[in-house]
Amino acid sequence: MKRISVFGSTGSVGVQTLELIAAAPDDYDVVVLTGGRNVALLAEQARLFGAQMAVIADEALTQELRDALAGTGIKAFGGRSALIEAAATPVDWVMSAVVGFAGLEMSLAAAEASSVLALANKESLVCGSRLLPDICARHNTVLLPVDSEHSAIFQLLLGEKRNSVERVILTASGGPFREMLLADMANATPEQAAAHPNWDMGLRISIDSASMFNKAMELIEAKELFDFRPDQLEVLVHPQSLIHSLVGYRDGALVAHVGPPDMKAAIGYALNWPDRADLPIERLDLGQIGRMEFHHPDLKRFPAISLAFEAMRIGGAAGTVFNAAKEASLDLFLQRRIGFLDMADYTEKALVAFSNSVSCLDMTLENVIRTDAEVRRFVNKLV
Repeated sequence: MKRISVFGSTGSVGVQTLELIAAAPDDYDVVVLTGGRNVALLAEQARLFGAQMAVIADEALTQELRDALAGTGIKAFGGRSALIEAAATPVDWVMSAVVGFAGLEMSLAAAEASSVLALANKESLVCGSRLLPDICARHNTVLLPVDSEHSAIFQLLLGEKRNSVERVILTASGGPFREMLLADMANATPEQAAAHPNWDMGLRISIDSASMFNKAMELIEAKELFDFRPDQLEVLVHPQSLIHSLVGYRDGALVAHVGPPDMKAAIGYALNWPDRADLPIERLDLGQIGRMEFHHPDLKRFPAISLAFEAMRIGGAAGTVFNAAKEASLDLFLQRRIGFLDMADYTEKALVAFSNSVSCLDMTLENVIRTDAEVRRFVNKLV
């Protein structure tokens, strides 16, 4: 029986992870479940799966969680320190699905204590650069990507020599604004930005997809996870979201990973690795689909892509700057204090302001946390 923990179990990826676990309950022993503020759902999950421990990120809700789990024998805790301590609990498999910078420390702690770390928190690599891969290497922890694009790349590279790879193409759906005029995008609301046409995701990641900040983050993630050069990385808009990534080899071959737009495919691959198991996902009928489209991204309307390449060029902790500015700008957009296009503008301003100070910064967790806080303060002063 595989001992597992799910960090971010109340979010979209966490919920789908538990759905797969529920389909084979005799194969898994759930040790830790964590959520952000949804006490009711976290308590329900902990009861259903017989978790040993449940942790709520908002410390003020700790007593509410304890009351919800009274009489179950499930330990209940709350707050950042409790999350990190829970991540250090030894298990066989961890899903790191906490959204945003908040997931970095949990990923690092879990990498030291687990045999397999399934990573759905791209910020752990964007902000931490080589911190996470280096810890995994030191502790013999297998790092498995759960983003659909990176899971696809991981699978496409199996059995191939790395020096035979010429280029890697990450696909993007284009989101809800793929064909919207720039002037209309400037007036877009959070509700419009969150209405993703293909994927069922949380609020923040859906808006990141609409701005292509999500794809920009994935470019940096691919560089850090697979140690690619930036000039090997490309983005193609593929509205059908059926091809998740492509790898081009030096002999001219271009190999694609094809599947339905369903996160359970990547989650299930990581959950069952190194084996494959039956998964409850759609089987594609390519004859019914008929046609798949590809377009180069419009960098004027989606400047986040160019900003990601700039962050990679700067190096050091520029990924931390990029993410912190993006997250702080997204907060302002959700508060309706800035427009949709301002998010990229504020991120660019932050990269310019911090480029010299972070380009040669020693990549320690302390420096990353400090830089993150400084950039958020900078962005909030721009309003």
